[in-house]
Amino acid sequence: MAKFIHFHNKRHPSSMGDAEVKAFLDHIVLKRNMSPRTQSAALNALAFLYKHIVKNELSLNLNFARSNRQPKLPVVMTPDEVKQLMSHLSKRYYLITGLMYGSGLRVMEAVQLRVKDINFDYKCIQIWNGKGNKHRIVTLATELIPLLRNQILQVEEYLRLDLQSERYAGVWMPNALTRKYPSANKSLAWQYLFPSYKLSDAPETGEISRHHFHPTCVRKAIKKALKQTNNTKVITPHTLRHTFATHLLQSGADIRTVQAQLGHSDVKTTQINTHVLQQGANGVVSPLSKVF
Repeated sequence: MAKFIHFHNKRHPSSMGDAEVKAFLDHIVLKRNMSPRTQSAALNALAFLYKHIVKNELSLNLNFARSNRQPKLPVVMTPDEVKQLMSHLSKRYYLITGLMYGSGLRVMEAVQLRVKDINFDYKCIQIWNGKGNKHRIVTLATELIPLLRNQILQVEEYLRLDLQSERYAGVWMPNALTRKYPSANKSLAWQYLFPSYKLSDAPETGEISRHHFHPTCVRKAIKKALKQTNNTKVITPHTLRHTFATHLLQSGADIRTVQAQLGHSDVKTTQINTHVLQQGANGVVSPLSKVF
């Protein structure tokens, strides 16, 4: 917002309109070479400003130079690389990383898991309100079950200690479920599977609660573990999700099954993970291989 105002010599937004917005959006792409995401964020911010603050909505037909975002090529790890990465993770982050790779979870889906979401009988995990506010059921690796049971025992111990405090308000509950089920926020089932090691204080009420792992901590842990390997790939927590999908396809899983596991609305999104298989040496043999 400030950059928009400074670009037009500190004129007040109410004295400007479509032409000035167009000029600014052209400038950040053509002159500043900013990314499509930055341009989109700027457009959304300006649209909000003029609709809700200035009370003079922008035209829906703004003709500005658009920065086209190219789809990213997925980075995929080999099974050995996954094993090597996980061997350098601390105990605190080993299990959550195993779930991201073993079940194809996004990092936010992993940190927001509750104890009740783990189904040991059917070896699956329930994902609530994932990307696009969608629910789905994903597979659970049998090898992680002992670690999950130990993790739940740790959560139970945290809860036992928290309940001793009169200020403890229970875990955060979605969609006003606290009013519908008043005691659920202090039950084991609703506690976060990966709770923070410290309590959070609400200054307004004086109450305390226990949140979940911060996703940044997971990213930092993976980055730290990666430095201890010889892997030169650009790996993030989301890489584990791409790797999960690619390895499932390699093992012969149907692409529709993989789509359901990932929670993609369009199978074309899932097909991105097939590029590594179809375009690499397993799908297209280089002519150099025939020469030698």
